[in-house]
Amino acid sequence: MTEENQTLPEFLLLGFSDLRALQGPLFWVVLLVYLLTLLGNSVIILLTQGSPALHSPMYFFLRHLSVVEVLYTTDIVPRTLVDLASPHPRAISFQSCATQMYVFIVLGITECCLLTAMAYDRYAAICRPLHYSTLMSWQACTAMVGISWFMGIITATTHSSLIFTLPFPSHPIIPHFLCDILPVLRLASAGKHRSEISVVTATVVFIMVPFSLIVTSYARILGAILAMASTQSRRKVFSTCSSHLLVVFLFFGTASITYIRPQAGSSVTMNRILSLFYTVVTPMLNPIIYTLRNKEVAGALWHMVKRQVSSP
Repeated sequence: MTEENQTLPEFLLLGFSDLRALQGPLFWVVLLVYLLTLLGNSVIILLTQGSPALHSPMYFFLRHLSVVEVLYTTDIVPRTLVDLASPHPRAISFQSCATQMYVFIVLGITECCLLTAMAYDRYAAICRPLHYSTLMSWQACTAMVGISWFMGIITATTHSSLIFTLPFPSHPIIPHFLCDILPVLRLASAGKHRSEISVVTATVVFIMVPFSLIVTSYARILGAILAMASTQSRRKVFSTCSSHLLVVFLFFGTASITYIRPQAGSSVTMNRILSLFYTVVTPMLNPIIYTLRNKEVAGALWHMVKRQVSSP
């Protein structure tokens, strides 16, 4: 390892310091969204844990998805708020930057896999109802969640090992508000080729492949829906899938734009806005989508509220 890496240089996170007029309002917006994210996902966790009506594989996956969302935003937002409160860019240590990226990748990949498992659950429930209890047994669901976390850990370990063993300049400056993969990778002065190959491979495997599996599942679900004779049955089946579909397109859409689109000519400001959306806004929207568009979750929430109000 070079002498530059042996000194473990600090990274300077520029954050939004070049947009000082927006830092104050942005601080309060991000803080509010973060609090709503914690509240919304905590409610989903409590509902899916405590309501017997939500003790099914779909809500088992949803509970784990909400746990991931809470950890995901907590990995990024507190540090971002501190930076927004400062008028000048703040340094982040080499170890802290590596830790933030590692956790960020673990949770991002885990979410990809959980969303894919949820799509498979809908496929099994609608297209193979007679085999549903076997395909989606509690052992199978637990295994899917475990594999999701395992894939996240393996990917994060590989990426972090490749990226943070590269030589960095003495005073690296990251034009971002978090230690994301591509901004940090661009700072490395040599050996980027193998890390870029790793990033592209992981992007294809954990964005395009899961998304393709989800699209395939819903293509078969659509065929099953169209084969139903009753319009009411079609609406009922579609309503059970619409919430998950919205979350899928929010997550994979922003991830694809960020990591797959050509980086040449892309503006730093646009990159930060996209990252702010999928790291801060999307985790807040997920519980709202599931509460407003899912009658079972909305019903469980209403019963919980009535229970709390009527209790002495």
